[in-house]
Amino acid sequence: MNIDWLIKLITEESIPQTVIIFGLVIAIGVWLGRLKIFGISLGVTWVLFMGLAVSYAGIHVNKETEHFLREFGLILFVYTIGLQVGPGFFASLKKNAIVTNGLAASVVLLGVAIVILFFYFSGTPMPTLTGIMSGAVTNTPGMGAAQAAAKDMQLPGDPSSMITLAYALVYPFGVFGIIGSILLLKLIFRVNLDKERELHRKLDAIKSNRPVSIHLKLENKQLFGKQLREIFELLKEPIVVSRIFQAGEISTPTPQTILNHGDVLLIVAHKEQVQMLKLIVGEESNMDLKEAPQSELISRIITVTQAGVTHKRLGDLSALHQHDFTLTRLNRAGVEMVPHGDIILQLGDNIKVVGTKDGIESVTKAVGNEMKRLDVPDLAPIFFGIILGVILGSIPMFFFNMPVPVKIGLAGGPLIIALLLSRYGNKLYLNQFTTYSANLMLRELGITLFLASVGLSSGANLHTAFEGGNAWIWVSMGLTITMVPLLVVGLIAHYGFRKTYFEICGILSGASTDPPALAFSSQLAKNEVASINYATVYPLTMILRIIAGQLLILFFA
Repeated sequence: MNIDWLIKLITEESIPQTVIIFGLVIAIGVWLGRLKIFGISLGVTWVLFMGLAVSYAGIHVNKETEHFLREFGLILFVYTIGLQVGPGFFASLKKNAIVTNGLAASVVLLGVAIVILFFYFSGTPMPTLTGIMSGAVTNTPGMGAAQAAAKDMQLPGDPSSMITLAYALVYPFGVFGIIGSILLLKLIFRVNLDKERELHRKLDAIKSNRPVSIHLKLENKQLFGKQLREIFELLKEPIVVSRIFQAGEISTPTPQTILNHGDVLLIVAHKEQVQMLKLIVGEESNMDLKEAPQSELISRIITVTQAGVTHKRLGDLSALHQHDFTLTRLNRAGVEMVPHGDIILQLGDNIKVVGTKDGIESVTKAVGNEMKRLDVPDLAPIFFGIILGVILGSIPMFFFNMPVPVKIGLAGGPLIIALLLSRYGNKLYLNQFTTYSANLMLRELGITLFLASVGLSSGANLHTAFEGGNAWIWVSMGLTITMVPLLVVGLIAHYGFRKTYFEICGILSGASTDPPALAFSSQLAKNEVASINYATVYPLTMILRIIAGQLLILFFA
């Protein structure tokens, strides 16, 4: 059987050949990424290694197609990351985020300082050093930004390939270097993991701003015969009275409900308001209106899937102002809050409702609760956001006497727009909601396309990295860039700012934009502390690393 056609299909540049090569590189790379070494997996980075191997073997794809897939993959990756971490990022800004982000930024700046020292004292070209730096901190978008800057400056030789080679060579050591730094700090701090977890359980109980529920008995004579709304007017922050025991019956009150001596109110409020509520209403009651046998009220968690209720204030939605139910809690992207009239609902919000069976049904009808609607993402706003991100990333900014303008780039622009739209897009009628599985699918598609592209474009020069012993010099530089900033900032965070070990793990993982390190830290902590700190610093450090790679090329190349 003649198989010349198959050999020709795989080796000669064409659209079908590009699809086949990309498919093989990505599929085999993803399979290899499931392998673990000492419990640690390099994940999709194997796609990059497979691309390098195929290119080194002499198989090439169409350059224009490869370039498009690389840039589009990078955009998809950073944009979907922005959509995912955006809500948690803005929520975390209210919780000591200045110190946390300052520590993470210090990791970036120390790494940049070490790169500059290597440039002056080792004679290594800056494009190679930016590749080493990106691999050392496992930051793929930073590598892409450095390549874009090198291309804009039209540097001699093939700096883009050297950036990729240095990145690929150092990356595995960067992953283990980050985790090694976390373990070394554990030894330095003499951390007992069980005691650390217990400490955080106590801190969470003290610091938590999640709404709490409390039963209070009305004893304030000034409120007898007054409407319930007068309690609301005495408080600065919103509360919800989900149930009231009055005249032997349990019901859901309205703001117009008349209060009487001895009424028991089940109130949902933030913890810091509890003491004030006791002063206004009365002492805590031992009744439990949730479990009372005479109560006919039920509670349900209902998901917002009806787009028609997402662009109005909650206070303006007449369908949600009835007497036989109460909205008691709202959970958005893991952040729980007390519902109030100024909140604008978003698709995917989870609302806890207390009321009669008919009342629950009326809320369900108003907000949707049809999960299948959320299974199909609205792609138009997503692509509109990508357009805005590309425009923002392409705006030239001139600094000092630099030969070419600085751009946030195709990594930074879409990331910033995604963060903003994940928080404020609803007000602009741009629904950016995607299910976690849809977001993950787009994100993984983007990063695998990008890594396959950079591997296929650079493997032909792989031998250059091993000439004259350069490879191990690069690895040594990379480990220095990885570990020194993490250890220095980790010590400062612990002894200078009294950060706990689990908090430091999240900060350092986020400062390195390294998911394997986050997974390792979360496994150590067995709670959400590391993840919360990771999400807090990730957007800022991602932007800083993207800009740092560009600036190093523009100033020193």
